[in-house]
Amino acid sequence: MLAVAVIAGILFVWSLLAHRLSRWSITAPIAMMVAGIALTGGSDPPLRFDFDTAVFEHAVEVVLALLLFVDAIEVPGGILGREKGLLLRLLAGALPLTLCAAFLAGYLIFPGHSGWLLAVLATVVVPLDLAPTAAVVRDHRIPARLREVLNVEGGLNDGIVSPVFLLCIAVAAESHGAHADYAGALLEAVEAAAWALAAGLAVGGAAGRLLRTSWSHRWTQPSAMRLGVLAVPVAAYTLSGALGGNGFVASFVAGVCFAPAVRRLPGSAVEMTDDLVALMTLALWFLFGQIVNNAFWGGFEASVILYALLAVTLVRMLPVLLVLTGTGLRPADKLFLGWMGPRGVTSIVFGSLAAIDLPDDSADFIARVMVMTVMLSIVLHGLTSEPIGRLYARRADDRPAEAPPDTRRDDEP
Repeated sequence: MLAVAVIAGILFVWSLLAHRLSRWSITAPIAMMVAGIALTGGSDPPLRFDFDTAVFEHAVEVVLALLLFVDAIEVPGGILGREKGLLLRLLAGALPLTLCAAFLAGYLIFPGHSGWLLAVLATVVVPLDLAPTAAVVRDHRIPARLREVLNVEGGLNDGIVSPVFLLCIAVAAESHGAHADYAGALLEAVEAAAWALAAGLAVGGAAGRLLRTSWSHRWTQPSAMRLGVLAVPVAAYTLSGALGGNGFVASFVAGVCFAPAVRRLPGSAVEMTDDLVALMTLALWFLFGQIVNNAFWGGFEASVILYALLAVTLVRMLPVLLVLTGTGLRPADKLFLGWMGPRGVTSIVFGSLAAIDLPDDSADFIARVMVMTVMLSIVLHGLTSEPIGRLYARRADDRPAEAPPDTRRDDEP
């Protein structure tokens, strides 16, 4: 109970100073992480959490399930938003290339580890999370088109990587056994994905139609509608688990199927789910502080720092720049989309689940790299978000005053 009181107190203090702290790029996730590091460090810390339990495993899965659902339903203008061409390039082109680049970097920097373990590592460090740099997608100095592309990509990226992560972790865990059955592990992972897909389609599709019909016929009210929306990812998660599927994949699929109905519901319908997700993810950022202490109690390794630095920079930037060639985007806009790939909650959850399922040595390795990647991302992306906004504002101010406003899209000649 002390931990809950401490977390609540930190959140309250941050809520009092949020605007002032944002001027120094201090977001709520950063504040919670720093507090977690301070209060769980040392030989006799005030707070200590046990992560090697089934309760913690299910808790982080639920957090990710709700997050994936919210990400999927908040995409404007359909599943790929209004910039379908750019999004297809990023999700179908840059994302697979980024996974391959992360794997190749791991193969070169950590030659002593198995290929499947490095594949797990790639799926852990690649997913995006805009929460640590949320100000970017609200910064009107940055072109709305770029902010929408980044927002939609961040919402769909982790849902696409999730089945790949499950497949890799299943085979990596099996490879440590005395009699590894790779075919059986692959078959089990595919079967779990199929059940998750079925559960997500059934729950998301049915719930969307029912809630939309109820609202259009005035059978319900906004407060009840908020509870109904919150029940959708919970139902998808639990049904998938009962069928043998993965809950957070089912929740993402449910969100994709539910999204068309959301646009016909009152604007407040998702507020309760949004707020709950925000609260749970901030609590996870506090727990991440102890994960940081656990991972680097014995010191830092140069190879881990090098890999993490590559993961948050070139591993994403090069594939994005490659697939955006020929789109007509300005070089600065391509660099912006390539650079703005912050890591956060999804990487923390994937890394935590991998640490639970893998043997001690492999678990420690994944945890150290995940922690360093997320921390570097918070620092680098957080500190550069405000300067990027200023650069875009300066570029807008430098346009000739006498020239008429340019109404062309960025990809037009």
